Amino acid sequence: MSVADRVPGVSEYGSVDPAPPSKITDVNELRDILLDESAKMFLRMRSVFSLRNNRGEMAVQALCDGFDANSALLRHELAYVLGQMQDKLAVPTLIDVLSNPDEHVMVRHEAAEALGAIGDRRAKPVLEKFLNDDLPEVSESCEVALDLLALCDDEQEISW
Repeated sequence: MSVADRVPGVSEYGSVDPAPPSKITDVNELRDILLDESAKMFLRMRSVFSLRNNRGEMAVQALCDGFDANSALLRHELAYVLGQMQDKLAVPTLIDVLSNPDEHVMVRHEAAEALGAIGDRRAKPVLEKFLNDDLPEVSESCEVALDLLALCDDEQEISW
């Protein structure tokens, strides 16, 4: 039994989401809602959590497409759920988000942490590059992410 089954309002990822997943299941329809700048933020957030729960390749791509949204809050949530999903398909997009100096600091911070959670070694050079970022939210998140990558490496060695 998952945490989501035991505790109302807690997702299968163990988080309490700011909006419940939508009842809509069609990825294209959820993507359209996510990308609709005129839609209420609550509906857009519901689509984010539905796409996360879908876990499919098209859902990951739809979430990545959402980084064109005007809302920094929404972009931050996208990075967060991509970290929860731990799908390597999101790595190039998250690297782009972290590398964009014009991106909101909290979005960059969340992208760095998501890269650490995913554990893909392709992120290491980028995380190292931003260890000395002028913004402590970014540099410290890169430090945490690199420690997560190192922990993944240690666990792989132990499992042998």
